[in-house]
Amino acid sequence: MSRIAYVNGRYVPHAQARVHIDDRGYQFGDGIYEVCAVRSGVMIDDDPHLDRLERSLREMRMTAPMSRAALKVVMRETIRRNVVNDGIVYLQLTRGVAPRDHAFPKAPKTQVVVTARNAKPHPAAFVEDGVKAVTAPDIRWGRCDIKTIALLPNCMAKQVAKENGAYEAILVDEKGVVTEGSSSNAWIVTGDGKLVTRPATNEILNGITRLAIIEIARREGIVFEERAFTLDEMRRAREAFVTSASSFAMPVTQLDDAPIANGKPGTIALKLRAAYLQHMAAQAGAAA
Repeated sequence: MSRIAYVNGRYVPHAQARVHIDDRGYQFGDGIYEVCAVRSGVMIDDDPHLDRLERSLREMRMTAPMSRAALKVVMRETIRRNVVNDGIVYLQLTRGVAPRDHAFPKAPKTQVVVTARNAKPHPAAFVEDGVKAVTAPDIRWGRCDIKTIALLPNCMAKQVAKENGAYEAILVDEKGVVTEGSSSNAWIVTGDGKLVTRPATNEILNGITRLAIIEIARREGIVFEERAFTLDEMRRAREAFVTSASSFAMPVTQLDDAPIANGKPGTIALKLRAAYLQHMAAQAGAAA
């Protein structure tokens, strides 16, 4: 079965989906996006994702192309047409098509692309043994809280990870402080059992999975703190893991060439991952 994409009001074969060469997303990376997990054909945490999308629109001074309700219809229909059971739905909005000029066009028309695809389950070894991460300098711009499509620094960091056989790149600022992963939020568990992740400032993206994990941790009575932590703290941590819509909560057991703690997934990371999977299943079940 061929994939289907939604492009500016039309559902078209994925292989034939097109945007204009003067689209500002193509020319300048002038756009935003969201990636929403799909479980049993149901979008997970769709309202928090669309809350963040609307915030990104405001911060970018872009106009919403349609109502939230209409966007949900398009996303669900794209999932249905692609027969996605467990996977992702991707939504991208750009400022529009206009002659190339750095300044915003006078009357931009926001462009909309939605795609969806199934995803393979994580290999069992990822959870049983944990994954490797490498460190990379954080060279991104100062508004990482906006989920913009301008992701070149993230791509470069992810390539470093790939070339070193790692799952993720952990970004570190000039002061030796961990910001986040190239496509995830970063977490540690300290030696005294405290769960730590950075506060949601302009220096990181406030992940929707991150927010769900925070709520789960509070519900489970896990001692939790939002604060910056250093690369040295991460290397000495009892546990480390990353979160995202596609990673869920993924244990990190090796950083660069050294193990974290005993080199095995920690109990808190595994507990939070299991609880997050239950969180997904509950939403899918409620929508059935």
